[in-house]
Amino acid sequence: PVQQDVLFSVDISCVGTPTIQWTFMSGRVSRDIGAWQTGGYTNVSEDYMDRVHTYTNGSMGLSDLRIQDAGFYVITVTELSGSSKDEGFVLKVEEVLYEDLQFLAVFAVGLASLAGFLMVSMWLMDKAYCRIKAWRQRRQMPGKLF
Repeated sequence: PVQQDVLFSVDISCVGTPTIQWTFMSGRVSRDIGAWQTGGYTNVSEDYMDRVHTYTNGSMGLSDLRIQDAGFYVITVTELSGSSKDEGFVLKVEEVLYEDLQFLAVFAVGLASLAGFLMVSMWLMDKAYCRIKAWRQRRQMPGKLF
């Protein structure tokens, strides 16, 4: 779901220390996320700078998911000899609909409370009007004669 975290876990076995490149691809966009070498990630893309979490084995975590993050993630592992291997992950990001329903429910409760307050206010004003009207009528009546 949107605003959650995801972990792209990898288990790499190769000769020597590999270079690992993460790339994002979708229908319109292809961009590098970052490269991993001994010592950690380098060249992390500005789009992912604050959201990429790196691990010593080359795995990558992505936090605060957005709808735009949905797509195909490719990891390219290149050995010192120059041979490489690609693997891919498909990430599907869904919007959470219950947040919209929660907002709608809170809005409905707020409207119902406002309607209740207005109804009680109208009832109290009607009672006050009736009492004032009765008091004026009594005041205008002639006094008792003895």
